[in-house]
Amino acid sequence: MIEKKAHIQKEERAILVGMVKKDETEQQVQEYLDELQFLAETAGAVTIKRFTQKMQRPDSKTFLGKGKLEEIKDYIIKRGDIDLVIFDDELTGAQIINIENAIKKKTIDRSDLILDIFASRAQTAQAKTQVELAQYQYILPRLRGMWKHLERQGGGVGTRGPGETEIETDRRLVKDKISLLRKRLAEIDKQAFTQRKERGEFIRVALVGYTNVGKSTLMTLLSKSEVLAENKLFATLDTTTRKVVLGQTPFLLSDTVGFIRKLPHHLVESFKSTLDEVREADILIHVVDISHPQYEEQLQVVNKTLAELGAGEKPTITVFNKLDQYEQVTFDEWLEEDVKQDILRELKSRWVEETKGNCVFISATQRTNVDTLRQTILNNVREMYRVRYPYKSEYFY
Repeated sequence: MIEKKAHIQKEERAILVGMVKKDETEQQVQEYLDELQFLAETAGAVTIKRFTQKMQRPDSKTFLGKGKLEEIKDYIIKRGDIDLVIFDDELTGAQIINIENAIKKKTIDRSDLILDIFASRAQTAQAKTQVELAQYQYILPRLRGMWKHLERQGGGVGTRGPGETEIETDRRLVKDKISLLRKRLAEIDKQAFTQRKERGEFIRVALVGYTNVGKSTLMTLLSKSEVLAENKLFATLDTTTRKVVLGQTPFLLSDTVGFIRKLPHHLVESFKSTLDEVREADILIHVVDISHPQYEEQLQVVNKTLAELGAGEKPTITVFNKLDQYEQVTFDEWLEEDVKQDILRELKSRWVEETKGNCVFISATQRTNVDTLRQTILNNVREMYRVRYPYKSEYFY
């Protein structure tokens, strides 16, 4: 029986490994490793050191070059307390086994790490089934590398089987499990679809954005109901939907799972039902952490993912959140007030132009410009009612 176990236990000491490919810079890869470190911390690991290597393309057998692997191995021996090595790129089963043979330490990749976090976060039957499906989809192409013994044919008295090798048997078991989980998800999806239909003819608004940008905090603020908000990646796995009334106008507001760069395609596939809230929404509120050094890249990652989901053309309000933190990291304490205001005006002017006026700058925690945001949402929702349900005139004003 194939078992799936959580990879990371509390306070494991980890090394992070990134590769600088031909179309990337060292600075970019360090930024990717910053995010990988945050992922590792979310899973319960402590980062001790980082290693990077410049290569045109990864080595098919060991991903890294032989010299870099030796360097990592020597460091591990010298430190004596490293538990785990995490690669920022996806590894094949063969690469994992070859790396582990070389450095004698447990090795996982970014996808494996994200799956581990999702597994620890899943609470509902739907989320647990989605994560389990993604895990088995991840395992299937890696069976040969994960179990070296699987290629041995049974032989001798009492060991003759029905003609299958062990690896073929395990592949069949995993495929059967994947099929079973898909059927189970289809049933859950059917129930979720029925629930969505029963919500009636309310305009539906979905919060989307990169993970940890403040969507859940904003959900709490707008819906006046408590929603889990943590300074951790993927605090929200299950979609939370609340009825909100602004003025006399009701609508449904949903908080959705955060996106991330290099999100494993298994997760995107298995979480399609959760992301139906995004696909079926009438209006999207794209929350951006304006204080993050790579906020523009994060914004592009979300837009690309939305396009892949078929939701890229939906009416969207871009909400630049954490304005207070942006000012803290951007402005020197000695900077004159008029200079600060000039910088802010230039920033806002740029994004007003790029979003065709559909943006608001706020701080959800400090309640800055929240009334402006509420009015912007209300205007968009009312306009949608006029177009979609012209007979519901009581919602227009």
